[in-house]
Amino acid sequence: MSTPDVTVVVAVYNTMPYLTTCLDSLVGQTIGQDRLEVVAVDDGSTDGSGAELDRYAKRYPGTVRVLHQANSGGPAQPSNLALDHARGRYVLFIGSDDHLGPEALERLVDAADRWDSDVVLGRMVGTNKRYVHQAVYATTVERLGLFDSDLPWSLSNTKLFRRELIERHGLRFRTDMPMGSDQPFTLEACFRAKKVSVLGDYDYYYAVKRDNAQNITYASQFSERLRCAEELVGFVAGLIEPGPRRDAVLVRHFSWEVAKLLREEFLTLSPQVQEDVHDRVRRLAGAYLTDGVLARMAWQERLRVAVARDGDLDALRNLIGQQSDRSLPDVTVADGRWYANHVGFRDPAFGYPDDWYDVTDRAGDLLARLTATGLAWGRDAAGARALVVTARSRRAELAELAPGALRVGVGDLTGVTSVERDGPGTVVRTDFAVDRLLAVAAGGGRRIVRAEVSAPGGTGSAPLRTERPVAAPRLMARRGARWHLVTPTTNHKGQVIVAITPVTPGRFLARLRRIWPSGGK
Repeated sequence: MSTPDVTVVVAVYNTMPYLTTCLDSLVGQTIGQDRLEVVAVDDGSTDGSGAELDRYAKRYPGTVRVLHQANSGGPAQPSNLALDHARGRYVLFIGSDDHLGPEALERLVDAADRWDSDVVLGRMVGTNKRYVHQAVYATTVERLGLFDSDLPWSLSNTKLFRRELIERHGLRFRTDMPMGSDQPFTLEACFRAKKVSVLGDYDYYYAVKRDNAQNITYASQFSERLRCAEELVGFVAGLIEPGPRRDAVLVRHFSWEVAKLLREEFLTLSPQVQEDVHDRVRRLAGAYLTDGVLARMAWQERLRVAVARDGDLDALRNLIGQQSDRSLPDVTVADGRWYANHVGFRDPAFGYPDDWYDVTDRAGDLLARLTATGLAWGRDAAGARALVVTARSRRAELAELAPGALRVGVGDLTGVTSVERDGPGTVVRTDFAVDRLLAVAAGGGRRIVRAEVSAPGGTGSAPLRTERPVAAPRLMARRGARWHLVTPTTNHKGQVIVAITPVTPGRFLARLRRIWPSGGK
C-alpha cells in the first residue's frame, strides 16, 4: 500500500450534523483520494456520529478508517490514537464540527514540499460568529518566526505538520488537560520545526461555532479555564528559556487565557472562589509576569494581571468593576493627555507608570457619549421649524473643544449644535430643520442620532442614549407634494432615533378619520 501524502485526523464526539459536512469536505478534496487518508476516532458518541463515520468508511474504504473507543472526556486521547495509526507524510488535524475549503490539502502539501516546511498554516476563518484571530494570516510567508510574529496567537492544532517531526520528538496531546490540550503540541512543534510557513491566499479552514455553542472552547467551565491557563504558562516556562523569546509567547497566554479569567464574570463568583482564583493567578503572575510581558500587553489586560499580582482581592474586584462599567470612567487630564482614574493610578503602593492608564486615544469615544435629556419641536436660529435634541455630558472638557469639534447627526444630516458648560458637565443642543430632515430621509426609515467628536487622540462616535424614555409628538410635515410623519423617540436599546414615514393618501385619510370620526358634531 502506497504512503499517502497526508493523513487527516478527526477526533469525534457528538458532532452531528456538522460531522457530515466535515467528512464531505475531506473526501471531496482536490488532492485526490489516492493521496489522502482520513483516520477518525469515535470517542464514544451517542448521537449517531459513530454510525455516520462507519457509513463513510464503507463508502470510501481506501480513504477513510474509523476507530471506536469509550468516551475519554476530551479530544486529546482520540487524537493520539489516530496519530498512532497515521501513515501520511504530513498530518492535519480538524475539528469534527469544522470543514476545509476544497483545495486546502493540495495547496498545503504543495507549499510544504516546495518550501521544505515542517509546519504550514492555512488561513482559518470563523463561521456563525466564531472568533478566529486573523493577524497571522494577513499574507503568505515562507518562513514565519515564532518569537517575532503573531504565531503565538494561533496555537490551535488546525495546521499541516510533517509527521516525521511529530515522531522524532514524540509529540502527543496532553490527556490531562480537558481543554487547550492542542496548544502545547502545536507550540512545541513550531518551536522544534526548522521552518514554519503560512498561506494567506485562500480560505483553507472553516472553524464553526455550533448553534448550541457546545464546542469545547465555548462550553468549558471556569475552573477548567483556570487550570488550562496554569498548565499553558507552565509548559511555556519549561520549554523556552527565560528572556525575550519566552516573553513573546507568554504575552499571548497572560493576555488571553489569564486576563480573561479576570473580567466581569469574576465578580459573579462566590467570595471563596474569587479568593482561590486570585491566589492562583497571583502566584502565576509572580513567577512569570515579567516587565517584557507587561510591556507588550494591552492596557486593560495589563492592569488586571498586574493588580492581581500586586494588590489584594478588594483592589482586584474594584478594578474589574471599573473596567466593566459601561458608563464613562473618571479621568485625570494633564498636559493634554487623558488618564483613567483606575486602581493603582498614581498610587505609590503600586508604582505603575502613568502611561498604563493613558486613554487619550479613546478621548473622542468618551466625549461622544451623550445622554439625551429631551426631544421637542421648536425653531432654529433662522426661525424654521426644527427638531430640538438636548443632551448632557459629564465632561466639562466637551465645552472646551474647538468650534465644530462636536457634531450631532441623523443619518447623513449634521445638525446645528451649540454647547454650554454646566457645572462639572456640558449641555448640548442640536437643531435639525424639518425640511432638511425630510430631504435626507425622503424614502422613510429609522435613523439613529449619533454624536461624533474630534478630540486630541482622534475622532470618536457614539449613539445618543437615554436614561429614561424620551419622545416628541409626531409631526406631519410636507416636502413638495409628499407628506411625511416624523417621529422622534427611543428604541429598545435606549438609543435616540428619528422615524420618518411617507404618508400615502389612504394612510392620510385614515389619520383624518381618527381625528374627526364619522358621526361627530
